[in-house]
Amino acid sequence: MRFRHPDGSTVHLAYCTNVHPAETLDGVLAQLRDHCEPVRRRLGRDRLGIGLWLAKDAAHALVTDPSALRGLRCELDRRGLEVVTLNGFPYEGFGAEEVKYRVYTPDWADPERLEHTTSLARVLAGLLPDDVTDGSISTLPLAWRTACDERRAQTARTALRTLAERLDALQELTGRSIRVALEPEPGCVVETTRDAIAPLTAIAHDRVGICVDTCHLATSFEDPHTALHDLTRAGVPVVKSQLSAALHAEQPHLPEVREALAAFAEPRFLHQTRTSTAAGLRGTDDLDEALSGDALPDAGPWRAHFHVPLHAAPAAPLTSTLPVLKSVLTRLVGGPHPLTRHLEVETYTWQALPLELRPRGRTQLADGIAAELTLARDLLTDLGLKELP
Repeated sequence: MRFRHPDGSTVHLAYCTNVHPAETLDGVLAQLRDHCEPVRRRLGRDRLGIGLWLAKDAAHALVTDPSALRGLRCELDRRGLEVVTLNGFPYEGFGAEEVKYRVYTPDWADPERLEHTTSLARVLAGLLPDDVTDGSISTLPLAWRTACDERRAQTARTALRTLAERLDALQELTGRSIRVALEPEPGCVVETTRDAIAPLTAIAHDRVGICVDTCHLATSFEDPHTALHDLTRAGVPVVKSQLSAALHAEQPHLPEVREALAAFAEPRFLHQTRTSTAAGLRGTDDLDEALSGDALPDAGPWRAHFHVPLHAAPAAPLTSTLPVLKSVLTRLVGGPHPLTRHLEVETYTWQALPLELRPRGRTQLADGIAAELTLARDLLTDLGLKELP
């Protein structure tokens, strides 16, 4: 979906396909047929943006076979779909029964991460629509915190500089400008937008910026206006933003609140949980850890890294951090010029929701994704952007 900003520029809105597990190119093609095109039809649009997730095997198939890349581009066109951004965070196995800490490997100190992201950039350059020259790739924020010492951190920064040089060369070759965006996430070396400033200014290359995920920002209790002001002041580009909402519990000391939270503790993904105290941010790596004993202070609200559907906040006594998303979006695109032109709805946890909230089959999932995109579209038009055909 495309929108005209009042300054005349185009802002792109997509939804991320990491909600549909696929490890191979055939799986990606099936996603387009079984999920993405049905969502487009529900929205009544001739064109729908998707933030494509390509696992390592699918990316390898596309980068080593020009005919396969042309075939994917033709299939996108045929189904009324377009790609301007990729989710390069998960490497493989995102649809596994247990993902947890594995999503953070390989990290940026591992040569595989550099090679994979280089492949993604080459693929994206071939998938961009004919009238679009700028693409973006979100990626993990260097590494999980326990896997990174100063030596590995330096290796990671060197790898990102090498990537930036390769992206410069790619633009010279193709005329397409691809940028990569570190996505701060609780528990990682770069957990917050503030944590991103030092490594990104050290890399000092406009090909490497930040992806502001509004669930992650809210989980870490960051103030949206302060966060975005600090990024702007430091000259760190917001390459893309993922529109997502975290799980919020206002009174976690109450038994009924803990019972409601326990329904969201599940074995597939990590749900880092945080609370803000007078002594600073406190947290656990997972929701079940927070719920066991006194691992996390409960005098103030808790927020958990669980991407809940944008249009459907959990029932009381829980809610979502949708207000944070709205505040971020206002700052990102509500001013005289957009701070980013790539927006991506990313609710990959539909099948991890409590049983009674999960979609039953493809039809309900497509309805839910379309409802999320409708909400995002309405927020953008309320900010003065005009939806384009």
